[in-house]
Amino acid sequence: MRPPYLLLDVDGVLIPFPEADGTSPATHDRHDVVPTGRSADDPVTVWLSPSHGPLLMDVIRTGLVTPVWCTSWRQDATTLIGPLLGLPSLPYVDLPRLQITTSHPNGYLWKRDHVDVWLGNVPVAWVDDDFTALDHAWAAERTARGMATVLVQPDPHIGLLAEHLAEVMEWVGRLSVVPASKSATAPDPKQPEVITE
Repeated sequence: MRPPYLLLDVDGVLIPFPEADGTSPATHDRHDVVPTGRSADDPVTVWLSPSHGPLLMDVIRTGLVTPVWCTSWRQDATTLIGPLLGLPSLPYVDLPRLQITTSHPNGYLWKRDHVDVWLGNVPVAWVDDDFTALDHAWAAERTARGMATVLVQPDPHIGLLAEHLAEVMEWVGRLSVVPASKSATAPDPKQPEVITE
């Protein structure tokens, strides 16, 4: 089968949430960025680990996954966050801008309904810090229906670790994946291709 998607969140995965005392991991560097629609006089401070770029590139270069941003940063993940980590331009899931006050308005991650439709029957490894038990049940049910799905959930105060990507690659290793051509372009994230066994 063709490579599954690797969906990547940003907040709580690449940008850790501060501890109760306001501190961020010493392994992360400070950056000020200006998201779409925000004034340059009012930047957003983010903390990123310089180790994340090489870790992600090691996975991307295998050709065994198709990386796609799946974050409320949307296109800014590609234009602002990725370049700070040395990542190439990656497609992104164009998530809706919902008026919600919780990440789990229905007891599960708000992104999930949109992602479920977006994926169709494509296998996926999804890295996000905010899954609930209902999301894990969805992944198990999706896998049972022949659409291999794994959810990888970093601690939001620590973020992505090498072991999380090792878990993804171990999962991929259990699938019959044919590496994508290095010259191939990433599929249109708005129209995911159907991947069959």
